[in-house]
Amino acid sequence: MLIWRQQHPELRWDWNKIDTNDIHFPKEFLWGVATAAHQVEGNTDNNNWSAWENARDENCQPRIKNNQKAGLACDHWNRYREDILLMQELGVQAYRFSVEWSKIEPREGEFDEAALQHYREVCDALLAAGLTPMVTLHHFTHPLWFEQKGAFEKTENIALWIRFCERVFQALHEKVNLWCTINEPEVFASQGYFQGVFPPGKKDPERTGVVLKNLLEAHTQVYQAIKRLPGGDQARLGLVKDIFQFDPDNRWNIFDWLISRKLKHLFTNSILEYFRTGHFGFSIPGMVHLEHFNAEAPRTLDFIGLNYYSHLRVKFQFNPQEFFIFKFLPDEIMTDMPYPIYAEGFYRAIKTLAQLQKPIYITENGIADARDDRRELFIRRYLYAMSRAMQDGSDVRGYFYWSLLDNFEWAEGYDMKFGLYEVDFKTQQRRLRDGAKAFVKTVRRK
Repeated sequence: MLIWRQQHPELRWDWNKIDTNDIHFPKEFLWGVATAAHQVEGNTDNNNWSAWENARDENCQPRIKNNQKAGLACDHWNRYREDILLMQELGVQAYRFSVEWSKIEPREGEFDEAALQHYREVCDALLAAGLTPMVTLHHFTHPLWFEQKGAFEKTENIALWIRFCERVFQALHEKVNLWCTINEPEVFASQGYFQGVFPPGKKDPERTGVVLKNLLEAHTQVYQAIKRLPGGDQARLGLVKDIFQFDPDNRWNIFDWLISRKLKHLFTNSILEYFRTGHFGFSIPGMVHLEHFNAEAPRTLDFIGLNYYSHLRVKFQFNPQEFFIFKFLPDEIMTDMPYPIYAEGFYRAIKTLAQLQKPIYITENGIADARDDRRELFIRRYLYAMSRAMQDGSDVRGYFYWSLLDNFEWAEGYDMKFGLYEVDFKTQQRRLRDGAKAFVKTVRRK
C-alpha cells in the first residue's frame, strides 16, 4: 500500500508561490467556447431528455431539480447569429456545438432537410465570422424513437446512429473539419444506467457495462464509416473523455484506495485501454464481468477530447446500501456543483490522456458560479495548469470553455450558472460576467 501511495499522490501546489500570469501558448493554439444542442437550442420535444423532464421517479418526484424543463433554453436555434457576435467579442477562434438528432431524424428513417440546412447555415455563419466549427454528433440526447428501441443497450442499434452520422457528415463535411463522435460515454452510461439520474433512469451495473461497450464500439464503427465517405480522409475525428479523478480520502485506509482504484478503472482506465490495445473490460465483483475486443480501436482516434472540472475523494463506509461517499477537504474552494476547484487535477488529467499519444483538445472546462466570485480564480488557475502540462510535453491543441452561455444543466436544471455570459431567461438578454474577463484577457493576449 505504501508503494501505491507513493506512486499515486494527490497532487497539490502551493498557489501562494505560483504566478498564474506565467502562462504560454503557441500562436496556432485554438481558443473556443462550447455548448450542446439540448442545453441551449430550445424547442426540442422529441428526444430522450424532453421525455425525461416530464417524467416522475418512483416516489413521484420530478426528475429535474425544482421540476424545471429545458423549454426554450437560450433560444440559440433562432439567436445563433447574435451568439456568434458574442464569440467574436470574446476573441475566440472556434465553437464546439452539437447537432440535435431528434430534429434531423424526428422519425426513424425520415430526415428533415430543413434541420440539416439550419446547421449548414450555422457553420456558414461561423466561418464568415472567422470561427472554426467543431461538431459533436452525440451529446447525451437522441430521438425518442431510438430510446424506445433500446438505444445503445442493443448492439444492433449502432447501425441506426451511424446512418444518422453519415447523413450529417455528408451535409456538413465541406464546412467542418473537427468532429467529436460521442461526448462522455462513461457519464452517459453511469448516470443513465448505474446512478439512474439521466434517462432512462436504470440502476443496472451489467447494463452499464454493455452500454459503455456499445458506445465505444459505436465510436470505432462511425470513425471507420466516415473515413470511407467522400471527404472523410480530410476530417479529424475524436471521442470526448470526461475525467474526474477518484482519490482515496484516507490514503492509509485500504478500502478507500481500493474503491478509488476500481472507480478509476471502470470509468477511465478501461476506456484508455480500449484505445491503446483494443481490449475493454468492465468488472464489478458479484455484479458484472464484461470483456470486449476490437483490434481496430487503437486506429480510430485523430485526437482525444478532454472534459475536466474537478476530482472526488472517496470514503468507504460500512453501509450495504451505499458503501462509499465523496468527501472534501475543509479548505477546498467549492463550486456551485458538489465538487471543488482543483486545477492540479486538470494537469493530471491532461497527463493521463497524453498516454494515448494523440493530440488533445480541451473540449469542456468551466465553473458553475452564480455569484461570479470564483470564476476568475478558476480560469486563472486552470489555464495555468494547462500551460504547465503543455510545457511538460503534453500536445494540447486547443481549449473550449464551458460554456458560452448559462444553459440547461441536465438534472440540475437552470440552477447552475456555467456561462461566460449570464442569460436572463425571461428576456433572453446576455451579459458578459466580470469573472469571464480573465478568459478574454488570455485569449486576446496573443
